[in-house]
Amino acid sequence: MKSVKVYHYDVFSKKPGKGNPAGVVLNGEELSDAEMQEIAFKVGFNETSFPIKSEVADLKIRFFTPGHEMNLCGHGTMAAVYALKSKGLLGDKISLTIETKSGILPVSLLPTIEDDFHITMKQGTPTFKAFNGSKQELAKAIGLDESDLHDVLPVLYGSTGTWTLLVPIKELKAFQRMKPNNKEFPTILKEMPKASVHPFCVETYDPHADLHARHFSSPYSGTIEDAVTGTASGVMGAYYVTYLDTYFQKSLKLIIEQGYEINKDGRVIVHVSKQKNSLDIEITGSAVLVGDFQVY
Repeated sequence: MKSVKVYHYDVFSKKPGKGNPAGVVLNGEELSDAEMQEIAFKVGFNETSFPIKSEVADLKIRFFTPGHEMNLCGHGTMAAVYALKSKGLLGDKISLTIETKSGILPVSLLPTIEDDFHITMKQGTPTFKAFNGSKQELAKAIGLDESDLHDVLPVLYGSTGTWTLLVPIKELKAFQRMKPNNKEFPTILKEMPKASVHPFCVETYDPHADLHARHFSSPYSGTIEDAVTGTASGVMGAYYVTYLDTYFQKSLKLIIEQGYEINKDGRVIVHVSKQKNSLDIEITGSAVLVGDFQVY
C-alpha cells in the first residue's frame, strides 16, 4: 500500500481555519492519473494540487476535485506555489511560469514586511457566454426567489480558465438564505451543465471590500461550496468593469470578500487592466500552512 504526504494550506487568508483549504502533494511525478484522483477524493478538499515537471514552463500543476480534474484553480495554484517557495524548492525565483490545462500562466511573488510573501497569478483572457435558462429555476436551485436576482445586470457564464455562472444579487442579506441544490444545476445550466454557480453583489460586510460572493460547486466536482474562489473572482473582476464600472479606462484593483456564510471568510485581490481590445486579469493572495497528513 502506497503512502502519500498531503500538505494542507488555507488560501486567501493568513488565519488557519479561514479562507479556502487546498491539499498539495509534492511527489506528483510518482503518481498515475488514477492515483491523483483517488488522493483528491480521500483528501476531500475542493482542490488538491500536484506540481510536477514541465517541458515548456518552470513547472506544471494539475488540479483535482474529489470528482474530476480541473483545467485551472486559483487557490490550488496559490497553495502549490506557496508550498514550493516556503520549502525552498523554488530557490531565489520570484517570477515563474506555470503550465496548466488552461495554458501557460505567469506567477510572481512579492515579499512582505512580515517575512512572508504574496502571490500574484495571471489568468486567461476573460470570456462571457449567454445564459438562456430559467432565472426562476436558477434562483430556486440556490434557495432564493427570482425577485432576489438583480433587475438589470445580466446572468452570464464567465471564464478566465474555468467556467462559472455569474449571478448578480440585489442585496447582501439574501446570501444568508442561500441553500444550494447542486444536483439541479446541470438541468438548469443547459449551455454548460458542468459549470459552477457564483452569486455576488456589490454590498459587502467589510467596508474596504468591493464585492461579496459565494461559490457553489458543480455536482460533478463532489463538493458543495468553495469557500474563497480565485478563478471566479478573476472573471468577476472582468464582469465588474464590463457591466458595473462605466468609467473604467485603464486599470482597477478590486477586493473580493467570500466565505462569510460558512465561517471561512477570506480576501482575493483582483487586478484588471485594459490591453487594446482585451482585458488582463490577475489575482493576488497568500496562504498559511495548517499541517500535513498521510493518505494511503
